[in-house]
Amino acid sequence: MKVLALELSSSVGSVALSGGSDGPAFRTFPADRKDSGFFFENLRAIYETGGPPDRIVVGLGPGSYAGVRIAIATAMGLRIASGACLVGVPSICAIERKEYIFVGDARRNSFVFSHVVDGCCATGPALATEEELRTRLSQAGELPIIATEPMAQFEHLTIEHPSALRLVELAARFQDEDAETLAPIYLREPYITAKKA
Repeated sequence: MKVLALELSSSVGSVALSGGSDGPAFRTFPADRKDSGFFFENLRAIYETGGPPDRIVVGLGPGSYAGVRIAIATAMGLRIASGACLVGVPSICAIERKEYIFVGDARRNSFVFSHVVDGCCATGPALATEEELRTRLSQAGELPIIATEPMAQFEHLTIEHPSALRLVELAARFQDEDAETLAPIYLREPYITAKKA
C-alpha cells in the first residue's frame, strides 16, 4: 500500500511516500506561511516519482494555522484525484522519539502542552498559562521537552519538528476519515477582529 504523508505544522515542512517501487521517499523544506512553493515543488517531485497513493495521512497540528490548512486542503484535493483514503494525525505525535513532553507558544499569553507516548497523546494537547506550564514541566522528570521554536520564557527546550516519515509510520493506528471531518486541531475558538468602521 502506498502512503503519502503531508506535514506543514511548523517552520520545517516535509512530505513522504512509502510503498513505492524505489522504497520510501522523504523530503524536508522551509515551510513559509506566506509562500507554499517549496511544499508544492517537493510534493510534485515525490508524487511524479511514486504515483498516486492508496492512503494520504496529514498532520493536523496544533501548529501553524495556515500550514495545517494548506496540508489538509491539498490532501482533500489529492483524494479526489486519486481516490485515496484520508487519515488525520496530530502533528505533535510525529516527533521521532518514544516519549516526550511537547510545548509550544499558543499566542495571547498561553502555551500548548502535551505528553506524548509511543506516537499518541497521553495528555493534551491542552492550553496552559505560563505558570501552569512551569508546574507541569517541573513534574516531567527526565523526559525531553520538545518545541518547534525557541521560547524565551523557557530554557532547556529541544527544538525538533514533526516528520512526514513518522506520520507514515503512525497512519496505520488511526482510522480513515471523511474529507468533511478532516480539520485542524484548534486549541481555542477562532479569534476574529471586526473591520473598523
